[in-house]
Amino acid sequence: MTMPDKIPVFLLSGFLGAGKSTLLNQLLADSTFHDSAVVINEFGDVPVDHLLVRQGETSISQVSTGCLCCSGSTDLTKTLFDLHFAAFNGSTGEFSRVIVEMSGLGDPAPLVNALTKSESAKASELDKAINNIFYLAGFVTLYDVINGAETLDNHFEALKQIAFADKIILSKTDHLDESSAQTGLKAISEGLRELNHNAEIIDRAELNLADLFQPRPYSTLEQGEDVLGWLALEEAMSAEAGFGHHEENNDAQLKRHGTAIRTFSIVSDEPTEVERFHQFLNVLQNSAGARLLRVKGIVATKEDHDRPLVIHAVQHLVTDPVRLENWPDEDRRTRLVFITNGVEPKPIRELFAAMIESNGSSFGSLFQRLGRQVAGLFHPKNSTEKV
Repeated sequence: MTMPDKIPVFLLSGFLGAGKSTLLNQLLADSTFHDSAVVINEFGDVPVDHLLVRQGETSISQVSTGCLCCSGSTDLTKTLFDLHFAAFNGSTGEFSRVIVEMSGLGDPAPLVNALTKSESAKASELDKAINNIFYLAGFVTLYDVINGAETLDNHFEALKQIAFADKIILSKTDHLDESSAQTGLKAISEGLRELNHNAEIIDRAELNLADLFQPRPYSTLEQGEDVLGWLALEEAMSAEAGFGHHEENNDAQLKRHGTAIRTFSIVSDEPTEVERFHQFLNVLQNSAGARLLRVKGIVATKEDHDRPLVIHAVQHLVTDPVRLENWPDEDRRTRLVFITNGVEPKPIRELFAAMIESNGSSFGSLFQRLGRQVAGLFHPKNSTEKV
């Protein structure tokens, strides 16, 4: 296989828990995509997303921690340059496409600008070089039909992800009631069409991966005035910040995503009982509610320490945990990442310590006490549901 003159880049977006990792797992299991490079972007300090995606035999996976839209478009261009150089010098296999999985809280504007501004007078030499090698070939957004309406009301990033898409995938359609699914999906599609007139809307259950990542010329001009305005505003803000400006990632995330958004991790050396962990999640979800945006990670269990559990939770919805056949790396600790809105890390860490790491003989009484008192742990002062 020879490298094409220009390599297509696809941006894969979708708010927290929309199903991006599940889609990537399906993609990497398909031999059609064996020559794909995948960039996995995370919003958090402990990388776990790459552990939740099973890599194909010849696929290239590169992990970027910290939100790309916050850390600066130079992070994306540098990542693409590193991928190209690794393939050019033979360090990795060659690839014919790149799929960038954005953070669930990712703002599309900085990344789209980075991939389309080679003609700009303000483009750096790296920008111009990257745009001579790569081009933006599609923008795919997953929309969670269960939590999507509330998400759009409360998170501006989700609305922008819909507006930038040229293909919108309706995920979790299998959770809809069969008797009303057809009517419900029609209403959802009509609502999304008001936000994006041109995107193709596809039911996840009817998705053809080959068509989804077929190279096509993505044009910002066809995405509407709002998209063009957001791109111009992002360019102006970048220019005001100064050429080559790069903020500390935590400060940038707070500015872009709002001070109520928190991301933090819990790492535990000791394996836990599966029942205890599920009860911890139930108490946490019942207490934090919609403010618990996302929980994901890998869990070491006492029942089968050689085969960890992969955990995904979105607000009130917990997907069935998946038991891996083996650990994906040498680190056999439990690693969890939490993304919350208006909930501080301390009470969740205290709850985890009390319910997971306490003496087993006192667990029954402990659970009853926490069931009555845990709501008092959460005091999101001066926060709002909207960000």
